[in-house]
Amino acid sequence: MKILIVGGGGREHALAWKLSQSPVVSQLLTAPGNAGTAQLGRNLNIDAEDLDGLLKAAQEEQVDLTVVGPEAPLAAGIVDRFQEAGLKVFGPSKKAARIEASKVYAREIMNKYGVPCARGEVFSSYNEAASYLKKQTPPVVVKADGLAAGKGVTVARTMDEALRALDEIMRQKAFGAAGDRVIIEECLEGKEMSFLAFSDGQVISPMLPACDYKRVFDGGKGPNTGGMGAYCPPFFHSPVLADQIMETVMKPVVKGLAKEAVPYRGVLYAGLMLTPEGPRVLEFNARFGDPETQVILPLLNSDLAEILLAVIDGRLIELDIDWTSGACVGVVMASGGYPGAYEKGKLISGLDKVAQDVTVFHAGTKLDKDGRVVTNGGRVLVVAATGQSTEAARNKVYKNLPKISFDGCHYRKDIAKL
Repeated sequence: MKILIVGGGGREHALAWKLSQSPVVSQLLTAPGNAGTAQLGRNLNIDAEDLDGLLKAAQEEQVDLTVVGPEAPLAAGIVDRFQEAGLKVFGPSKKAARIEASKVYAREIMNKYGVPCARGEVFSSYNEAASYLKKQTPPVVVKADGLAAGKGVTVARTMDEALRALDEIMRQKAFGAAGDRVIIEECLEGKEMSFLAFSDGQVISPMLPACDYKRVFDGGKGPNTGGMGAYCPPFFHSPVLADQIMETVMKPVVKGLAKEAVPYRGVLYAGLMLTPEGPRVLEFNARFGDPETQVILPLLNSDLAEILLAVIDGRLIELDIDWTSGACVGVVMASGGYPGAYEKGKLISGLDKVAQDVTVFHAGTKLDKDGRVVTNGGRVLVVAATGQSTEAARNKVYKNLPKISFDGCHYRKDIAKL
């Protein structure tokens, strides 16, 4: 099979890395890809949101399967476009992707089908939202309705911070039309966890869950990022907890969407808070997480290509998906200044010094005109390793991180520190 992967981050490199191990995969294309995906196949200079360009390339290249990484093309309807053209594509339809593209829609589905989530209210007027907010007691959560590249949610510890977030979303339009509506929610306390599952619209097959770290600095300090690292599975995970999440969250959502005539085929990702009252949904994503994918896929024994095809063809029930025991830890190496302004084009050295049992997933990288790997984004690399225990995997990663360097590089020192 010839496979096209849409996207250019660490998640897409991890998908390419895993798919390259499949005996049924003969060729990999990634659009736009990065320096890591270039080592596994061919990069196409097409933006992940250029649906016309992607469709044309898939047809010209006679691609057998397209796998969509990021949320923006899913929300724009790439799956519908490819299916209308008679092409196999992995990911939810535009209607199903609304579970991520609109937090208001996700809340409506959860309320309708009894899925536990934070109490909250939806507003389309700044004045009404501000008036409601002033009656709340911090901490409080302020969310933009639409896609905001992981930056549209503020957990405000003070009223000033909450009002600032509301002003930024609704009046300054920091996230454009994504901020036309906001949700103001209670702040849930507990342990956070990412729970991902494959769904073919009927059958749901859970992956191993993961924990990611959103804040830029050690100890959960500093601004929110797209994720500074992750580990899998969480030390507090258990089969009982997995069953509870499947029964109270994943199954009701997939069954509910089916009742709405919106079959969900793809990866459903629930961001959860494990509260004393049980798991509560913080958000849904309509795709593989980043950086969770980089720590989940190394623990998958089964053939990923076969799983993706079974999801598309509605025959997930036929597969017995196998996961390895042990753990995986991944740490993000970020550009100086990230998640704020940062420079690109910094030479990365030491990639050839990393131990063989450690995997470096490229995210914000590219090859310069001399074929050297340079920085090309905020999150540059994810250094990942597996081990019999979380501690063993973590030790491998932190032993190898100092071997890689680029100007301004920084990373958290406390990922998976139990």
